[in-house]
Amino acid sequence: MFDTSRLGGWGDLPFFAGGLATVETRVAAEAGPVFPPAERVFAALEHTQPDATRVVILGQDPYHTPGKANGLAFSIPTDFPGRLDSLGNIFKELESDLGLPRTDTDLTDWADQGVLLLNTALTVPSGKANGHKSIGWQALVHQVLARLDDRPRALLLWGGPAHKLGARMTHPGHLRIATAHPSPLSAYRGFFGSRPFSRVNDWLQARGDSAINWA
Repeated sequence: MFDTSRLGGWGDLPFFAGGLATVETRVAAEAGPVFPPAERVFAALEHTQPDATRVVILGQDPYHTPGKANGLAFSIPTDFPGRLDSLGNIFKELESDLGLPRTDTDLTDWADQGVLLLNTALTVPSGKANGHKSIGWQALVHQVLARLDDRPRALLLWGGPAHKLGARMTHPGHLRIATAHPSPLSAYRGFFGSRPFSRVNDWLQARGDSAINWA
């Protein structure tokens, strides 16, 4: 059901030899649409390979509105006409932090610079938030994070679920920025003003690495 031919360095994770079949069976049993489109389910892994991953941003599950999810956490197709919700608040913080306005809602450029935009459930039934939270995707996410615990990465952990998953990564060199989620319901509880984008770039450059072009 899902194309695994473009996984590159992620393809040897045990999930793809075992757990994926169970997930596909559960997804196939859905009576209605599932998002994102099947060819975009592994987009985050395809665009950001293990050795290229410099920053990890963990989402929850994909947007459950038709046409909104594109396989990258928080990212929305450029031509989507609806509300931006969490992504709109991310852009507000980006402009406040770095003075950089951004209007392009497709975050593929972030992914291609080494920002892994990983949802913790990679699919969702239409109109049912968290509908695939417990169908088996968690095993893949745990394996991805374990693979990335080999050397220091910048971890942007937004919201309680991300905080818990981030605790699985124990390398002492990680940069950890744990705040409230950028959702309209919680962004004012500590996401706004956290300056994650400048802090990540300062950390990367202090290590002799290039900054992320967030704009």
